[in-house]
Amino acid sequence: MSLKDELNVDAVACAGLENLGYKQEMTRVCACSCSIRSNPELMIIAYCLAAPIATSLIGGGPAVMIWGWILVSVLTQTLALSVAEICSKYPTSAGAYYWCYRFASPRKRLLASWINGWLTLVGVWMTALSATFGTAQLVVAGIGIYHPEWNAAPWQTCKASFAYQYVIFLGVTAVACGFCLFFNKYLPAIDIICACWTGLGIIVILICVTVKAAAGRHSISFALGHFDPSYSGWTPGWSFFIGLLPYVVAFTPCALTYSQKLVTNMAEEVHNPSEILPKAITWSIPAGALYGVVFLLPILFTLPDVTTLLQVSSGQPIGLMFTLIMGSRAGGLGLWFIIFGIGMFGATSASCAASRATWAFARDKAIPFHQVFSKISPYLDDVPVNALLLSTVIQVLLGLIYLGSSAAFNAFLGVAVMCLGASYAMPVAISLMNSREDVHDAPFNLGRFGTVINAVAVLWIMFAIVLFSMPAIIPVTRFSTNYASVVFVGFGVISGVWYMIDGQFNYPGPPIPKQPVDSL
Repeated sequence: MSLKDELNVDAVACAGLENLGYKQEMTRVCACSCSIRSNPELMIIAYCLAAPIATSLIGGGPAVMIWGWILVSVLTQTLALSVAEICSKYPTSAGAYYWCYRFASPRKRLLASWINGWLTLVGVWMTALSATFGTAQLVVAGIGIYHPEWNAAPWQTCKASFAYQYVIFLGVTAVACGFCLFFNKYLPAIDIICACWTGLGIIVILICVTVKAAAGRHSISFALGHFDPSYSGWTPGWSFFIGLLPYVVAFTPCALTYSQKLVTNMAEEVHNPSEILPKAITWSIPAGALYGVVFLLPILFTLPDVTTLLQVSSGQPIGLMFTLIMGSRAGGLGLWFIIFGIGMFGATSASCAASRATWAFARDKAIPFHQVFSKISPYLDDVPVNALLLSTVIQVLLGLIYLGSSAAFNAFLGVAVMCLGASYAMPVAISLMNSREDVHDAPFNLGRFGTVINAVAVLWIMFAIVLFSMPAIIPVTRFSTNYASVVFVGFGVISGVWYMIDGQFNYPGPPIPKQPVDSL
């Protein structure tokens, strides 16, 4: 596309955004860079599978890992298609809470928008927290490769080690925030580097793991069919679903968590959003599924003893797993570093998305001190500085939960899934109740299959919310309790109280368009 064509497309996109009731405040970037930037799950798929791998091993092992991944990919595709359809008609950074406002009845749309906005906001905060916290745990796993005697056991047996891990988490968070703050204009280039790093990294892991296999090789029946639910304590059927948690995290919260949330948050920074965003959303799932299969299969055929992996003191077996497979600490560290690099890239992208979501919600006067958090810095490449700092501070405070719970990582992931899943299921469900009349003229239309696809998407999210409220292991102790539902309800109470105090009087809801959106 020539520069003249891009300018024409941008003019149409800016006019369309004004029709939705918003003013263009951020600079639009080229479609290629934003396509990569808005599909980070293609870049961090190995991280999403590696960081919480212990949960899949506890849930049942190889059979859960490969077939659970495929099952989640198929189910999440229905949500991706549903989101893409709506996004093609309403491409705004406000995202799902704007869609709820447009779809709900005049009497209920303000409250529906408020609830959805807070779900989205908390969800992206928790997504960013999961990325930074998970990367910090990877650092601990890397240290454990050369210093396995460093005890990172629960708080009651080694308080100092938990404090060290929290400091590591603060360091990762500071780096991610720093890149978003001072290198915003370079983020598209950084995302391209991340894509290359991930693609080459997966190839390197595939070759190295397949060639070395120092821990031994398994038959195809083991790699694709071995299932041992004994580690979880749950019945075999529910244990299988517990093992799906990492894969639900990798996809569901952003047909959803990373990909779709970033897509909608970048809706005002990309050329021709009504065309580009639905394509990015729709194709992110099958592309990510393929990446995941390529990453998982060589590991399943060379997987070390599961009991040994789950006994690692840090609770993060990825470093030990690679070390045993490669037969040396140096080899294990090399593969670990690939995953760690992906984690840092993902933490930066997630922090960027969280700041955009915070800024968009503040722009609509829905959070305390919205005047402060809706400002765009003219000195730091149009960065919503105050919104970025707010989301970072909240992550740092919530990270303190780790000092009292060894299951905190799963809790953070769970809240991200529950909040973002519910936020995206809401407009889809409302559209269903309206017989899909709201999206009949969407540029990206699901046609006669839309009702079935939407229904499956909503049911899948409802099940995922229940799944993430459950502990991964029974019997449950004070330190293995799943706090996801507690955090979820806690933020719900905060949003409800703030609505009663301020929202019902001052929150106007997203602006109504000046004219029909058909021209978009």
